[in-house]
Amino acid sequence: MTQLEERCRTFHRLHESGCFVIPNPWNVGSARLLVQLGFKALATTSSGFAWSLGRADGGVVLDDVLAHLRALSASVAVPISADFENGFSDNAHGVEKHVAAAAATGIAGLSIEDSTGNPSAPLFDFSAAVERVRAARQAIAGSGHPLVLTARSEGFIRGRPDLGETIRRLAAYGEAGADCLYAPGLRSLADIKTVVDAVAPKPINVLVGTDFATVADLKSVGVRRISVGGALARAAWTGFFEAAKEIAGHGTFQGLGRAIPGGDMNKLFSHEM
Repeated sequence: MTQLEERCRTFHRLHESGCFVIPNPWNVGSARLLVQLGFKALATTSSGFAWSLGRADGGVVLDDVLAHLRALSASVAVPISADFENGFSDNAHGVEKHVAAAAATGIAGLSIEDSTGNPSAPLFDFSAAVERVRAARQAIAGSGHPLVLTARSEGFIRGRPDLGETIRRLAAYGEAGADCLYAPGLRSLADIKTVVDAVAPKPINVLVGTDFATVADLKSVGVRRISVGGALARAAWTGFFEAAKEIAGHGTFQGLGRAIPGGDMNKLFSHEM
């Protein structure tokens, strides 16, 4: 069994029972520190990576994303799942081609969303969205690597917060070959439980970007996987921005005094990964 096959199998096992947190690093350093903290799998964040390049979320081209996936996969020993946005294509053929390219980077899973990027029609039509998931599944099968495919329904973060339609889409994505289902933007435990029950036994990923719930809360309603999206990157940028604003606006450096000492940072990165 190759190292990648073992990572994929480990990632599948994590989805079989219990509840785990899959945090989202945005570069090699943040990935390595998350592994040191004991997390068993990681997921990329399209927003966090884009901000690290000085771009808005959705503004990174496919080649840059593929290079990012290769770098992260090579930097840690745990499974990496890719936030692969909408497959970087408006059609199923393109999704299949691009997922095949992503599957060769060393990742153990990836997600495909049904967002178009068009504010006036933010979601792909139902049939087209299902076909895109099916195309991603075909690409994974053709890759020879048993990646975990996560299908995302984006209505709650794209101005279409319809729980019934979200469930309809997630159920269809599961039938089309998705291993894990994900509806970012759900914040009510009652709604989350409704989704979990409706698509069972498929595992559900829930996005936590604020303190609306705990791991115990989400586990109690049957959530299998919890991610944080760009929230850790936002937390890091918040510390940076507040310290820089203090220097620019007041000429003081109190924010720097609260930072982790450089020697401690060096010790963290001196660990063999």
